[in-house]
Amino acid sequence: MITVTPDYYKDFKCIAGDCPDSCCQGWEVDADEKSLEYYKTLDGDIRKRIDSVLSADEFGNTIFTLADKKRCPFLNSENLCDMHIAIGGEHTPYTCRMFPRFINSFGATREMGISFSCPVASDMMFALKERAELVSTADSELPELNEIDGEVYYFLKKARAKAFDIIYDRSMPVSKRAVKLLDYAAELQAELEPYEEGSEEIEFFDVFKNPELINPEWEEKVLHGSLKPVPDDYYNESIMAYFVYRYFLTAVFDFDILSKVKMAVVGILIPACFGADSWTMHLWSKETEHSQYNMDRYKDLLKNAKCLNTEKLKEAVQLS
Repeated sequence: MITVTPDYYKDFKCIAGDCPDSCCQGWEVDADEKSLEYYKTLDGDIRKRIDSVLSADEFGNTIFTLADKKRCPFLNSENLCDMHIAIGGEHTPYTCRMFPRFINSFGATREMGISFSCPVASDMMFALKERAELVSTADSELPELNEIDGEVYYFLKKARAKAFDIIYDRSMPVSKRAVKLLDYAAELQAELEPYEEGSEEIEFFDVFKNPELINPEWEEKVLHGSLKPVPDDYYNESIMAYFVYRYFLTAVFDFDILSKVKMAVVGILIPACFGADSWTMHLWSKETEHSQYNMDRYKDLLKNAKCLNTEKLKEAVQLS
């Protein structure tokens, strides 16, 4: 198995109780099957405590019932995890062990990264001044069974490399790079599969009014948002590169390249609209990328909302 990560990935470290936010507050956590089987082997107070907070969500998933203020029931007054303390971090749910990391699997290749949803990770990516390079390592793990079209995968992989070159081309302003990236994605999309731009009427700022609210601070930012020019700051390169790295190759599963690139362009409009800082990106990501309900809605809007079609996004990023 080949594992790919951005070069900054190795530098991420959770700061636990010193974090200005908590990944253990605001959203439900699934209890995965492997963890549940392990919990059955426990006894004593920790077993009783785990059993007392297990429940099922509307989709039939086993979850931990949240306490007051949407806090995980194991999050103590020092913002540390009582389950981690009692049985070790390796036995906490898979979601908890992985956060804020994400994994995309493509058969013999596994790509991993960190998400803006973590304030520390967001700070790291927002502060980058140089191009993020991808680092590959190999191990003896066998490839995963898959039905990926190899020809499409390598087409996308080659195309993504060019997309990165566009993002980091400092001979032109960031806004021009975003336009060029959209044009390139439209060309790629035409080669892969027809794509009809959406006509659904929704105001641009309403796109960010997520039905599932995790942090009221995001709601306030959206309420007071206004579109400003996209500056030529390094953080905008990092934002576009993050979205292209995280989502571009997943078009191998749905043949939708253009929506993935639209996401990268909307990404640089987020700080332009709601606050040019890493905290704003953190809030958006936690609200959107880590709520399945909100993310499904957002993906639908990327393809179907008139305000997010290619020409409208070009106009938005070229605002002067």
